[in-house]
Amino acid sequence: MKRRTFIASGAVLAGGALSGAPLAFAQAKPEQSKVAIAVGGKNLFYYLPLTIAERRNYFKDEGLDVEISDFAGGAKALQAAVGGSADVVSGAYEHTLLLQAKNQMFREFVLQGRAPQIVLAVSKKTMPNYKSIADLKGKKIGVTAPGSSTSIMASFVLAKAGLTASDVAFIGVGAGAGAIAALQSGQIDALANLDPVMTKLERSGEIRIVSDTRTLADTKSVFGGNMPAGCLYASQSFITKNPNTTQALTNAMVRALKWLQTASGTDLISTVPEGYLLGDRALYLDSWQHVKEALSPDGLMPADGPATALKTLQAFDQTVKGKPIDLSKTWTNDFVKKALVTVKA
Repeated sequence: MKRRTFIASGAVLAGGALSGAPLAFAQAKPEQSKVAIAVGGKNLFYYLPLTIAERRNYFKDEGLDVEISDFAGGAKALQAAVGGSADVVSGAYEHTLLLQAKNQMFREFVLQGRAPQIVLAVSKKTMPNYKSIADLKGKKIGVTAPGSSTSIMASFVLAKAGLTASDVAFIGVGAGAGAIAALQSGQIDALANLDPVMTKLERSGEIRIVSDTRTLADTKSVFGGNMPAGCLYASQSFITKNPNTTQALTNAMVRALKWLQTASGTDLISTVPEGYLLGDRALYLDSWQHVKEALSPDGLMPADGPATALKTLQAFDQTVKGKPIDLSKTWTNDFVKKALVTVKA
């Protein structure tokens, strides 16, 4: 019996070492205490768990000194990781698939959102007679940044209507006041963005929503299944070299996700930076109610999520079409499963 137990333990050790998964008896101390995280549009609810983990000192509690750099969009944050100036990205899961298509192995290890929260809307000012997606041909669509998850969502909606990305002009407008100003001034005809930006424009009567992924039902209607959204991902080499650091990051994020499940509006307002509120606390709380369901309650990747993301990209992205993507190498629930056993809200 003792010999069988020893062999089984050895198998777990070998499997964990090969996959980069956390070991049940790994030392708690992070291999790398200083971690650089890149994010594109940190003020968005899409990345709210990251802000909560930072503001409530959950990263520090795990022995980490985290530096978060905010970029105009997810594609820019991704470039920081590929270029070596960031260790980890808080971004869209789809980017791990796009990277593998270019022979760069990155892996998601904790999910922040189980729905994209992205809204595609047209400007009532420049497109008052809008009738269908086909009317967007030749128009300017604002996105957080070209190549980001907002442009991916818009491209997929266009593809379903028989249009391609080349039929429109994607304009990077960021994820805050700049996006609002671009639509209000008529610089763009449509906007693919997230809350609180979209709720603000919707409440002021300046947009008409044509596609919405803020709820699980709407997301399944648009994508045909569960569509994973924001997550923490890193290169496989980083995860393999730093399993304890990766576990510490996951612990902090899972703790933030748990906190968000029971936090009151007052708790939220008192935690996030004032600048996130766009000058309107009531608006921010209203937006929060729109997207609360979209945040992951536990950090786990849904079983059908990776396949839905791949199918979405294959519908329009030439980078992925025809490429043999190994989905199993783009995500793992191993770190989250361990965190769920040990982490308290």
